[in-house]
Amino acid sequence: MKTEPDDPGIADPADRTRLAWSRTAIAFTAIGAAMLKLNPVVGVVVIALTMPIWAAGHATSVISSARRLRLVTLTVVVVAAAALAAAFLSPGPATLAELLHGR
Repeated sequence: MKTEPDDPGIADPADRTRLAWSRTAIAFTAIGAAMLKLNPVVGVVVIALTMPIWAAGHATSVISSARRLRLVTLTVVVVAAAALAAAFLSPGPATLAELLHGR
């Protein structure tokens, strides 16, 4: 029995990788936009991180494997460091109830 691929239009693994990076960038944008309501500074930081995430996924087709790995690693480290800094520097809820109920 022959199995069908998930999407016959996207058979190249590099295309799937680029699409995955694009989905991640879109998710960061959506989360950043949602965060703008509660903490505008952190929301802007998250939205600003969208561009390096998208660029890391789309630049991978024109560079060597070693450089691609370094670029992706650097992007992940920068995004993680920025997220950690935003988490520690932004004012958070005083209690667990505030966190859960948004008061």
